[in-house]
Amino acid sequence: DFGVKRTTLAEVARRANVSRPTVYRRWPDSNALIGDMLTREVRSTLAVSTLIGCDSRAKLVTTIVDAIASLRDHPLFAKIFRTDSDLLLTYIVDRLGRSQLEFLTFFTYAIEAGQRDGSVRDGDPSLMATMLLLIAQSAAQSARIVESRMNADELAVELTHAIDSYLRPVGDSL
Repeated sequence: DFGVKRTTLAEVARRANVSRPTVYRRWPDSNALIGDMLTREVRSTLAVSTLIGCDSRAKLVTTIVDAIASLRDHPLFAKIFRTDSDLLLTYIVDRLGRSQLEFLTFFTYAIEAGQRDGSVRDGDPSLMATMLLLIAQSAAQSARIVESRMNADELAVELTHAIDSYLRPVGDSL
């Protein structure tokens, strides 16, 4: 209700109907609480697609595009983007956070699986995962500024094409 910066652990405890010490035992401050919430929500978007009969590349592309849509529409992320976007700046320009590291681990694993089944091009999976993180982050964080030029459905189509083309083995036709 108040934005992340104005949220206190005392307010969280009051609204959760628990004692302040209960909350403080788990989180030292509101930033740690918000960080844990963001990581939990990001983790929930990484459910592997259950596309029967699809190769690893198709599953990874679909998972990323769906995760970006989910994050962009998520109430917590929407609130942060609207009221406290400067909080995300650290994780855009200064350092990797836990959520980003989880994305990198997931992407690396999926790229390795795709390389084994031949659906993903050769290359260093860690470097490729890092590029996917940059692409996904940009789509999640900056899509709002181009909404007048590209709606959510168009973004999904173009993001799918960008990621699929990036991962596709050389010589494979679209």
